[in-house]
Amino acid sequence: MSSSVDWSVAERIAVRTSRSEPFARSYHYDSLEPDFTRLTVIAEALVEQETGLRSLAGPARARVTDRAGWIRANILAFRRLLDPLIEKFDARSGSGLAEPVMAKIAGAELGMVLGWMSGRVLGQYDLLVVEEEDPLDQDIVYYVGPNVLAIEKKFAFPPEQFRLWLALHEVTHRAQFTGVPWLREHFISLVHETVGAVDPDPGRLFESFSKAAIAWRSGTNPLADGGIAALVAGPEQRVIIDQVTGMMSLLEGHGDVTMDRAGQGLVPSAARFGEVLRERRESASGIAKLVQQLIGLEAKLNQYAQGEAFIAAVERAGGPGLLSRAWESAINLPSLIEIREPHRWIERMQAPVAVA
Repeated sequence: MSSSVDWSVAERIAVRTSRSEPFARSYHYDSLEPDFTRLTVIAEALVEQETGLRSLAGPARARVTDRAGWIRANILAFRRLLDPLIEKFDARSGSGLAEPVMAKIAGAELGMVLGWMSGRVLGQYDLLVVEEEDPLDQDIVYYVGPNVLAIEKKFAFPPEQFRLWLALHEVTHRAQFTGVPWLREHFISLVHETVGAVDPDPGRLFESFSKAAIAWRSGTNPLADGGIAALVAGPEQRVIIDQVTGMMSLLEGHGDVTMDRAGQGLVPSAARFGEVLRERRESASGIAKLVQQLIGLEAKLNQYAQGEAFIAAVERAGGPGLLSRAWESAINLPSLIEIREPHRWIERMQAPVAVA
């Protein structure tokens, strides 16, 4: 069956545009695998002690990969995520959209985005990067070795501290998804709902771009709240995207807060690490800035700050016990509005429960 995305082209373009990896050939590279294997174990214990979240899936496993390896893993994830949507577009458009030339163009565009991102990612625990055919490739905490070495060298970061600090953040995400029994399934169901709600009508797509042009002329950034996906979303899909954004803001903010607290006393340079990475997140300009906006990465970066502010407000009102209410059930997760206005969530959690 033909597809409107040529995945082999996407992989080739992504690997080609991911730039050279001088640190992949450095003698320092050999230290990454044993370091992250050891530090991931330490991080998992520290995160459990700080959060009380204990993985139900067994010990975390670390894997150091290069940019090409990260690209291939994410292309597999994109295929599983986007295939239902692609089938809808193909069915609506007939053979036109699925012609080889169009499929190669779509693959090249995706490849350029992944190639650019591969040079910026340091670590990742992603539910969609799962090799279902091989259990050994499931539930992995990834570290992109050349990028870690590059940032350590550029900013003279002490490797032991920086690698533990990274491990704490990624292991926190794993603890969230494997320590809260319902969260993984809920997240995946929201992703499927988001994809399933997409209207493949090209006319609607062009209408969305017309509205975006009007917004830009009025001084409003139509990509600020989720990139191109949010731009073309209909009302039903927009509701789901807001649910996902609220949840991810909580998880990213919780990841950053836990990383700093669990590493206290063990990572003296944590404040500097955080400052450098925040500046790195915000320093994009020109075409890099546009790419971040188009793929929704800029919106994701806002989730860190909004999530941390939400957690601070909740803990001021009711301490860690109140925050723990978020892990009780999906209905207790904050919405996007509640993330931005924490008092709404606090009032909802503190409201008396009606008895039938």
